[in-house]
This record gives sequence, structure tokens and C-alpha cells, in this order.
Amino acid sequence: MSDLDPAERRKQEDEARVARAGARWRARSRRVKLYRRLLPIVILTLAGGALSWTVLRTLVSGAERRAGETQEVRLDKPRFHGQDALGRTFVIGAEGAVRDAATGRFRLVGPALKLNLGGRKVTELTADGGLYDEANDRVVIGPNVRISDGGSGLVLVTPEAVVDTHTGVVSGNRGVQASGPLGTVSASAYVIRDQGARVEFLGSGDNKVRGTLNSAPSGG
Repeated sequence: MSDLDPAERRKQEDEARVARAGARWRARSRRVKLYRRLLPIVILTLAGGALSWTVLRTLVSGAERRAGETQEVRLDKPRFHGQDALGRTFVIGAEGAVRDAATGRFRLVGPALKLNLGGRKVTELTADGGLYDEANDRVVIGPNVRISDGGSGLVLVTPEAVVDTHTGVVSGNRGVQASGPLGTVSASAYVIRDQGARVEFLGSGDNKVRGTLNSAPSGG
């Protein structure tokens, strides 16, 4: 068989190139058609996944919030009774309380405490809010704390009071203003011992203890 002449060979090579180009174009066309069909599906899948994740997180957050709420025990006008290490009684009352099951602590709303030294002498403490940690014998109340001693007539106003229900000691280091029959006192800290039998006023730095004594009435 004789070889093809150059013209025929070029013709066959051109036809082969055209055939290969056509094959590539058809393959590319099939891929484009496939992508056009798949792209909307992918977009819908991603959008659906994002929406599902958002809904799932909302449901999970709601479930966690409800679980936290179910762990809380709400009390209306509770009263907690106890004794310190010397057998002196105390009463912790409040307008409302919420017990955290995880910690056992009570968040107090409108707390009112009474520390009884004996007889008619009672130290009373009130505040806007507070926290009762029964396991650690500790009550922290504030703000707007008012402490009144029924025996001496002394009244203390302070942002915070910490009550150790084991020892009966009341203390605070956020400032205090005191007033009574003998005069007024301002200090940076205070300690009330023996359930009101002894009150100490403390100063620190430039915040010294300052007081004003009332003059005794002259005899007629």
C-alpha cells in the first residue's frame, strides 16, 4: 500500500483535530449541564443545613434554659431558723428566694435577718437582696443594708453585710454610716460581734474613722 500524499495526510489530521475538539466540547457541555443541575441542589442543601443548625441550636439553648429553670426551687416568703456556735438563735427571712440545685445556695429577695442575743435584745438586718450559703454558714446581703440594734438604738447603713451564722459575727468593708443616741460615726469597715453587744469601726489609709458626739443635756 502506497503512502498518502501530503494533501490527504493534512486532511486526515485536520479531521482528527476537529473530531478531538468536538469530543472535548461535548464533554465540557455535559459537565456544564451536570453542574447546572447539581448547583441548585447544593445551594438548597447548604441552606437547609444552615437553617437546620440554627433551629437545632435554638432548641438546644431552649432545652438548656428550661433544664436550668427546673433545677431552681422558688420559695415565697421563706424563713430559715438556726443557731450559732453558742446556741444563740437567728432567723433569715425574705420576700422570696430561689434555690440553685447545683450549689444549694439561696438567692434572696428583700432579706430580713434577726440575730437574738437573748431576751428583748435583737439585731435586725434588711437589704434589697442577698445570698444564703447554708453549707458554709454564710449570708451576704446588699445593697442598701440597714442594721438596727434593738438594745442600744444604734443604726448602721452600709452597701454590704456579711453574716457568719456559725459565730454570729457581722462584718463589711465597703463603708458604713452609723447613728445612735451618742452621735454619728463613719468608717470604711465595721465588725459587729456577740450579735450586737460589741461594734468595731475600722479605717484604712485616708479613710479614717470619723465621729460626732452628741452633747449630754444639761440639768435644770
